[in-house]
Amino acid sequence: MKPNNILAIVLIILGIAAFAYQGITYTTREKVVDLGPVQVMADKTKTIPLSPVIGVIALAGGLVLLVIGNRKS
Repeated sequence: MKPNNILAIVLIILGIAAFAYQGITYTTREKVVDLGPVQVMADKTKTIPLSPVIGVIALAGGLVLLVIGNRKS
């Protein structure tokens, strides 16, 4: 398989994943209270939003690479 076809398939998969998940969510642990030996921790959930435009660009780029790669063969 050609490297262009592999890159095209990866971009298509990333584009579909960007549509499905709409963002990356992660959890951090933060110190709320620190009184000497007593510490209180809290889990905070944060999200990095992914714009649907990123998914469209990745999907379209993958499709274009796939079509151009197959056309040259």
